[in-house]
Amino acid sequence: MPEETQTPSPKNPQQPGLPGQRRKWRDYIEEQIAEAQQRGDFDNLPGAGKPLRLDRNVFEGDKALAYSLLKNNQLTPPEIERAKEIDAALARADALLATLRRRRDTLRLKVGRGFASHRRAYNLLRDNTELRYGEALRAINSNILSLNIITPPALHRRMLDVDARLRAFDDDFPRLPV
Repeated sequence: MPEETQTPSPKNPQQPGLPGQRRKWRDYIEEQIAEAQQRGDFDNLPGAGKPLRLDRNVFEGDKALAYSLLKNNQLTPPEIERAKEIDAALARADALLATLRRRRDTLRLKVGRGFASHRRAYNLLRDNTELRYGEALRAINSNILSLNIITPPALHRRMLDVDARLRAFDDDFPRLPV
């Protein structure tokens, strides 16, 4: 007696004609879509042939009007502006370290670490940079805190460990003996 073939269904996802083999759901769904296309179920849908409108943000919620006004006036939301400010401040803090690193490396190239006047100048620059770097890190933490207050938890940023960064600064840029 020939074996009966079954059409796949959510309760019986076996491939017709191949008993015992499970049929992938994806294949089943693609087959259903192909059959619907052949029947013409997708013909004459509203908006057919027109581009999708992707300018609506489904996550706006109660801020939809505000975001719309900002977008129409080529402005960005405050949380994005704050994040850009944080990134720029971090880049400026890194630039402080890069300047000091170049100065330190120049002195290392000189025999005997250069003249005493050069070492004094480096130490002054180092101390000034350490103060400015610490202030910059604290200001960045303040901006991160205010960003975290106005954004949802998924967009929160981690606070900087100022003490650890200053310890790393001391390790990387020790004072030179005068």
